[in-house]
Amino acid sequence: MTDTTGNNAGGSDTSRQNMTDRAREAATDAAGAARDMAEDRTRRAKSAVADEVGGVAHALRKAADDLREGSPQERTFAQIADTLADVSETIRGKDVGEMVHEANLMARRHPLTFLGGAALLGFTAVRFAKASGGQRRGSAPRRGYTTASSVPSSPGATPGGPAI
Repeated sequence: MTDTTGNNAGGSDTSRQNMTDRAREAATDAAGAARDMAEDRTRRAKSAVADEVGGVAHALRKAADDLREGSPQERTFAQIADTLADVSETIRGKDVGEMVHEANLMARRHPLTFLGGAALLGFTAVRFAKASGGQRRGSAPRRGYTTASSVPSSPGATPGGPAI
């Protein structure tokens, strides 16, 4: 039996099946590539966060070394530095899924501590982004003053015009 286009009806089903198989294979390949790219970005971000936390730990340890030995400030800075160094190593050694699971557990057990830490992390991320972003090309830095033409020179004057 043939259809109106002259093709064999059985061959048409085989063609559709082949096209479906090829589309499914292409979708699987694309999903695999997207997953690999996401894992790579996650790995790089995790490494950057661990490096940043390790850098803060190093700076605190250096500050502790500059303080008077045995002082409360020196002990506090050293303790915070040790804790941050441990956190940095934990970040490097754990899978992102594990870290998310542990963060969920902590949020449930200690919600205020979790929110405070999240806020601190947010402020740190904003500072880091501002520091590493630099100025945009072609834009002049903003100053905290105004030009003479934008401020009236006397109570009856108009901006940019003569005083009355």
